[in-house]
Amino acid sequence: MALCLTTAVTSIKLLVTAFTLVWTHSIEKIDWQEQWQVQPDGLQLLAATVRGSGAGMEVPDGAVWHDGAWTYALPLRVPALRLTRSPYVPDYRLCLPGQPCQPLWHWLPADDTVTTVAPCKD
Repeated sequence: MALCLTTAVTSIKLLVTAFTLVWTHSIEKIDWQEQWQVQPDGLQLLAATVRGSGAGMEVPDGAVWHDGAWTYALPLRVPALRLTRSPYVPDYRLCLPGQPCQPLWHWLPADDTVTTVAPCKD
């Protein structure tokens, strides 16, 4: 299983079956973290954590407050994530198993385009 990161001009393949995506909310300046599993037909959300709430950041029913953050799991499966990268907020951070989190520009330039995160089509 592999994860592909793709922009309009380039693509990279990462040999992982799970990853964590972290980003900073543009208004509230609060980190949001999601743990995903790579499936043959898409991405499965395993859990999400947010250290607060605010504009557009309502946590769903069943969320648990623990160690200063809301954590929850939703039965969500998507074919891909489309990440709009902006020069006005820190870049998305991708955390791969056993490695420190890195901003997406570590793998792909932030060329003001959408980055698609999806299982690779072999």
